[in-house]
Amino acid sequence: MYIIIVGCGRVGSELANLLQREGHDVVIIDKNPSSFRRLGSTFNGVTLAGNGFDVDLLKEAGIEKADAFCVVTNGDNTNIMSAQVAKNIFKVPKVITRVYDPQRANIYKHLGLDVISGTVLFASMLRDKIIESHFTGYLIETGELGVIEIPVKAEFIGRRVEEINIEDEFIVATIVRKKGSIIPGPTTRLEKNDLLMGVVKTTALSKVKRIFGI
Repeated sequence: MYIIIVGCGRVGSELANLLQREGHDVVIIDKNPSSFRRLGSTFNGVTLAGNGFDVDLLKEAGIEKADAFCVVTNGDNTNIMSAQVAKNIFKVPKVITRVYDPQRANIYKHLGLDVISGTVLFASMLRDKIIESHFTGYLIETGELGVIEIPVKAEFIGRRVEEINIEDEFIVATIVRKKGSIIPGPTTRLEKNDLLMGVVKTTALSKVKRIFGI
């Protein structure tokens, strides 16, 4: 994919390196040229100094052929403006922007932007660690579903996944094993020391925890 990132802070630089290592073509923009030092000596993508909403600079970055555009500067206004330019003027297929302010993030989601609020996600992660050590709802932003970790106890060893799934309430998505993680089928049997990663309805969380003894 051809991907443009605006913002070469800690998140932007890490994202750029991750994508480059996967073989994608990466262009990263930042108004401060010294920020590109975060990329390290192995980064071989394109770096451009300037504002992420500058139309001429975006054309120089190749936005007209971009598959994705991601804005992760420290300023909500810059992020929103850049995302709107990419989405509405250049019609980039996938535009993602970070917005710190939860209220503004919600507003712009309803206006059609693909928004990630790091403030909401981090607060949710901390809440989950404090209140529900085996459960996290931050992966699924609707709040209706979450992901739960379930260590397999002795009474469940040998049972099939289809026997422990609960229709419309809980489903095993992944089994983590010492020899590697797997995506199980209905007839996959649970083994000693398995760790289940399941999707659960938040309304059924107490029931699922009670069934599995966590």
